[in-house]
Amino acid sequence: MTIKNPHKILFASSEAYPLIKTGGLGDVAGSLPVALKTLHQDIRLVLPAYREILEQKGKVKTIAQFTLPLGRVRVLERLLPGTRIKVWLVDCPLYFDRPGNPYQGTNGFPWSDNAERFALFCQAVSYLALDQAGLEWQPDLVHCNDWQTGLVPALLTLHKARPATLFTIHNLAYQGLFPEAVFSTLNLPWSFWSPHALEFYGQLSFLKGGAVFADRISTVSPTYAEEIQTPEFGCGLDGLLRHRKDKLSGILNGVDKNWNPARDPSLVKNYSQQDPEGKQDNKKALRQELHLPLSRHMPLLAFIGRLVEQKGIDMLLEILPDIINLPTQIVFLGSGEKRYEQALQQLAEIYPEQIAVQIGFDEALAHRIEAGADIFLMPSRFEPCGLNQMYSLRYGTLPVVHRVGGLADTVVDSTPATLRNGTATGVVFNQADSSVLLEAIKRTTLLYGQQKGYWQPLQQQGMRQDFSWRRSAGRYLELYEQTLSEQADSLRV
Repeated sequence: MTIKNPHKILFASSEAYPLIKTGGLGDVAGSLPVALKTLHQDIRLVLPAYREILEQKGKVKTIAQFTLPLGRVRVLERLLPGTRIKVWLVDCPLYFDRPGNPYQGTNGFPWSDNAERFALFCQAVSYLALDQAGLEWQPDLVHCNDWQTGLVPALLTLHKARPATLFTIHNLAYQGLFPEAVFSTLNLPWSFWSPHALEFYGQLSFLKGGAVFADRISTVSPTYAEEIQTPEFGCGLDGLLRHRKDKLSGILNGVDKNWNPARDPSLVKNYSQQDPEGKQDNKKALRQELHLPLSRHMPLLAFIGRLVEQKGIDMLLEILPDIINLPTQIVFLGSGEKRYEQALQQLAEIYPEQIAVQIGFDEALAHRIEAGADIFLMPSRFEPCGLNQMYSLRYGTLPVVHRVGGLADTVVDSTPATLRNGTATGVVFNQADSSVLLEAIKRTTLLYGQQKGYWQPLQQQGMRQDFSWRRSAGRYLELYEQTLSEQADSLRV
């Protein structure tokens, strides 16, 4: 693409890898700004100053102090590790200097003051975006992400000379909903308490603030952008999103450069599309690590993700005895609802030679699983974008996915036609049903049995796919240009 004049972009997020991460949002916020920097954009990343971040190594300096309606804050500046990206940390110990993750305590329950915590963060982002902190740097556009930043576009509309705003929905199911009584504690204009603003069926919705007031809205795949305009996937906001469909875009997330089997330090042997032999070494090592017997002919399946219904873990549990009778081996890595964790652990005790379960999350192990597995299972009921299916393609691991969201946009089903023309990259099923999932897995194991005829060409085609962040960043930059152009036109009217 042709790079136009660089823009000043303030990228607001509640997490960013490697400083702090709980899920896919952290991956995006840690990668997209870096890719935009390579496209010559002047970008700043703004995050809350959580205890976990402040305890990390790195030079930190105070660049501003000011008082907001919800408290006094300092703004700290450091670099995103391994980059030249400036990170501004909104430091308010009352709200962010505490154990646990960004959204919940060590007991697993959400912080009771999350509305106040992220309202203060949004106030601080708006203050910085208007250069009221006196840093002599005002963005042309503020890119907000998910409900934790949803009040920023609303607050900025209160000012005439303001930056343009883009609000990205990473998962519509998490809306930042709070009781009506909370609204009066946040020092927001009463005009915001309206069905046309932040009120959502008698509750306060942070996410609705972004969806209503942002100049443009994006989400993390083209198919999900269409899905959230329907009652099935719209979480009660489908009407609003249909109303704003002309301002709604879908852009696929990219894959971080750390996910590259040719350079991945977590692997016992690196490999690539041109030199794929090392994948078998990783498969052998993974089986040994997880105490699964070696087998030349039995495929190794994998599931990495949250153990919740959205991810389809209940469907997998229902058919797990059938899956291992194909026969196969399967490894699980993740955490979530206790009933699913316990059910998996019990099955692993019954079938120790075919099922391995690791509760929790281990980044390095996730890399080794992607490299060592033959087949990756993603039976999600909905999936805004998904990253693991793209990791799997890059690592030569065939994904089996439900045709929803980003899964539909990134995996080409293995049909007679796509196998003939060489475009197939995985196996796709059309219904969130355990029996349909089982048939898809059976179809995949049949392909696995034909290594030279089908399997190896499928692996090669998957590894050829381009899911780089630079490609995604180019599309975001085009969206920034469009947003800024539309804002300039509206100011001329």
